[in-house]
Amino acid sequence: MNHMTQTWGRPRDDYYGPYDSSYLLSNGPKAHTSSPVVTGTSVLAVKFKDGVVIAADNLASYGSLARFTDVKRLRTFNRGTVVGFGGDVSDMQYLDRLLLSLDIDENYSSSGHDLNARNVHTYLSKVMYKRRTDINPLWNHILVAGLDSNDRPFLSSVDLLGTTFSSPTLATGFGAHLAQPLLRKLADGESAVEGVTREQAVIAIKECMKVLFYRDARSLDRYSIAVITKEAGVELKEDEQLEKQSWAFAEMIKGYGTQTV
Repeated sequence: MNHMTQTWGRPRDDYYGPYDSSYLLSNGPKAHTSSPVVTGTSVLAVKFKDGVVIAADNLASYGSLARFTDVKRLRTFNRGTVVGFGGDVSDMQYLDRLLLSLDIDENYSSSGHDLNARNVHTYLSKVMYKRRTDINPLWNHILVAGLDSNDRPFLSSVDLLGTTFSSPTLATGFGAHLAQPLLRKLADGESAVEGVTREQAVIAIKECMKVLFYRDARSLDRYSIAVITKEAGVELKEDEQLEKQSWAFAEMIKGYGTQTV
């Protein structure tokens, strides 16, 4: 018996000839990710008069399989910044390591200045654009929420092309279609943010997470939510559960499955 594990499952050389391992050689063309496999869905965020609320569920889907149910897609940075990741989980982990390295460098810096949310967003936008120009993009859509240098609420996004966008309400994935209309009822412009309280923002985000769980097949009923304010910094809860779910609306949906009417 051959006890070498690398030969297990292979045909015997003395019967079938030497094993052809040429396909293992890496002398072919260099390839990049063209279709992410393990992905996270929507990230939602809304400004209010004193800060920002951001949320994302804890699911990472393997294709259409709800495979990993404890993946935290909100990352804190310094005292007043939260980064929410949608898209490829492995690229999210790579960006998380970049941010950790940046955070360590800043903590050991003698400049006396901390990076705020606007600085972190600028850094991530440059990273995403650089990878895009290398034709090797990071397959993520990122929301950066927190406070700027004047301690004003800051919310902006960057996608895999390096495109940036700011708004009082932002969402990635299916949330851009299903949650944004609901969030815009709360704050449809920068002028409306001053009239939005923390309680209203949190309730709106939770309602949108519920809608996404109803309508998005890649979502989960457990989620992470963070509130960023000047007074308290980042208040992050990573294992929240949707409440008061009701599927009564399903009785009114016609056109799918067996119909009795």
